[in-house]
Amino acid sequence: MSATPGPQPSRKVLLAAPRGYCAGVDRAVIAVEKALEQYGAPVYVRHEIVHNKYVVKTLEKKGAIFVEETEEVPEGNIVIFSAHGVAPVVHDEAKRGKLATIDATCPLVTKVHKEAVRFADDDYDILLIGHEGHEEVIGTSGEAPEHIQLVDGPKDVENVEVRDPDKVVWLSQTTLSVDETMETVDALKGRFPNLLSPPSDDICYATQNRQIAVKQMGAHADLVIVVGSRNSSNSKRLVEVALGAGATASYLVDYADEIDEAWLDGVTTVGVTSGASVPEILVDGVLEWLAARGYDDVETITAAEESITFSLPKELRRDLRAEAKAAVED
Repeated sequence: MSATPGPQPSRKVLLAAPRGYCAGVDRAVIAVEKALEQYGAPVYVRHEIVHNKYVVKTLEKKGAIFVEETEEVPEGNIVIFSAHGVAPVVHDEAKRGKLATIDATCPLVTKVHKEAVRFADDDYDILLIGHEGHEEVIGTSGEAPEHIQLVDGPKDVENVEVRDPDKVVWLSQTTLSVDETMETVDALKGRFPNLLSPPSDDICYATQNRQIAVKQMGAHADLVIVVGSRNSSNSKRLVEVALGAGATASYLVDYADEIDEAWLDGVTTVGVTSGASVPEILVDGVLEWLAARGYDDVETITAAEESITFSLPKELRRDLRAEAKAAVED
């Protein structure tokens, strides 16, 4: 007689909420779409509007042209600045090239830029916590290059030198791991006890909410799949947070077809989330992929409700209003 197989362990998916698009990303993507409708193709975008392959490819198909440097935009055209923000020198480059600009910088990044300018004006040494080479860090540093030095994690703290230890402030990239940032801040305070903090938290609400959701989910998941691109800082941080929360494994994928079936060996509970620049269609693809392999019981883990929205860039609002007014007058 053959043994009767026992009941199979139930397979389920824990779906993080919130996930995906934040208000700043939504604003930036819509800005490119509206600009294409308003002015016609091509519309040039300096750097990826947001760090997501699918979004960039979709906008390219609609007529957006992505460039690395402002000088690549032909004179007299429109250039859109990405959600990550740019340094003042980039605005100057656009003026010299006689370019019309639309600034799609996330308002939360703009807040950090303004803090940098204010503290530089007050002659503070500014310690910017962030990742070297990231576009947001380059843009913020450009606001006050003689006052700002980058601190790339706790390991970098010992290299910091300041003019006056009683006149030092820290700021941060908006998409960092909250825990690692505070670890860096604590290390900095160990060296500079009078270190000043920014007036309000620099790490954006969306980054924090997505990390909180992953912490709650990761503690109960064998595997966490984060949908996002490799150059997305906030997406990479979600992988780290999931592992720190107790997940046995966590991987970053752009699309469902990048998932390795071997990751599911011995896994009963899969956590799914997505970075702040990821459209929901990509998450749906992952859920469908998992459902086809028996993971069709989906439970949502809600850490916060989000209702924040940002208005479109002022340059675009102006032209849209003018067009609407002309249409009424006709």
